[in-house]
Amino acid sequence: MEKIALQTPSFRGDIYIGEGAAERLRGLAAGQKNFAVADSNVFALYPAFFERYFSDCKIFVLPAGEENKTFENLGKILSAMAEAGLHRTSRLFAVGGGVVGDIAGLAAALYMRGISCVQVPTTLLAQVDSGVGGKTAVDLSGVKNVVGAFFQPCEVLVDPSFVKTLPPREIKCGLGEIVKYAALDEGIFDALESREGGLDDLDFLVSLIPACVRHKAKVVAADEREQGERKSLNVGHTTGHAIELSSGMSHGECVLWGMLFETELAEKYGVCDGAFGERLRRLVRRALEIKPFVLPDFSTIGKAAEKAKADKKNADDGNIRMAVGVRKGEWTLFSLPFEKYRAGLEEIAGKLRARF
Repeated sequence: MEKIALQTPSFRGDIYIGEGAAERLRGLAAGQKNFAVADSNVFALYPAFFERYFSDCKIFVLPAGEENKTFENLGKILSAMAEAGLHRTSRLFAVGGGVVGDIAGLAAALYMRGISCVQVPTTLLAQVDSGVGGKTAVDLSGVKNVVGAFFQPCEVLVDPSFVKTLPPREIKCGLGEIVKYAALDEGIFDALESREGGLDDLDFLVSLIPACVRHKAKVVAADEREQGERKSLNVGHTTGHAIELSSGMSHGECVLWGMLFETELAEKYGVCDGAFGERLRRLVRRALEIKPFVLPDFSTIGKAAEKAKADKKNADDGNIRMAVGVRKGEWTLFSLPFEKYRAGLEEIAGKLRARF
């Protein structure tokens, strides 16, 4: 098992990665009043797990799906925490994918101005990305993660045994975030590009979890509140979020499509090295073509672009801001006026419609 320390100016926590990492719950769940949040899929799949580690605490089961990451459900979780009699020495355990990690982490940040939180990510996407770094949020008025807080968990337990029960589409969703890291990290890029077998091979993807977590932990340690370097982790996310909100497709799939659009835009405007951009887009296409193959509605990409106006990464100048890979191991912020951004997406969508 690998242990990675996450040290920021105001916080120190540990990330444990490997088979059996969840066994640490035995000690973490002892000695205080606890509360757990799980999504309905995980709760149904692992009844013995919850009986083993959380038999003595209240478990709030959140319906699975991004559409449930709402203020209403946040309020329900906080009410259940109060009814359970939690106090400042209590501990919240978030067991599930990115939705549970986001909303349960925000509940921990708000309850009594902050109680200890342990993240137990169970999806590939959450294990390589969202479970680490302390971003918590709910969606509001059709905008993803617009209300939230930076609140670091005291521990993150990344146990790859959970991902063995994931359906193929969830594996592909996690691959979307792994490819994002490839745009930022030379080692991950080389591992994916040189992979001769399928990019969806679970053993191969599990082997990349530590590298992704190490990269994110290094970035978060340098820039916990996203004032600089942490913005790099938004590669593919501006357009990806816009597609996600307008299509209902999964987050990781939309990140891949976002990377495809934004990398070509960056090449068109001379921001991204052409040779690297083509290699990155080739890698993204390999990931996208894995079954199940889901296409966005290219005919409505201009309408989807409107969603990017509300993206919290934008500045006050009305431009659409994107993080893009420039060359191996390098990235930059890239902005376009909205009309150029929308026109660029529509032009690229026309090409993609013919290709796919």
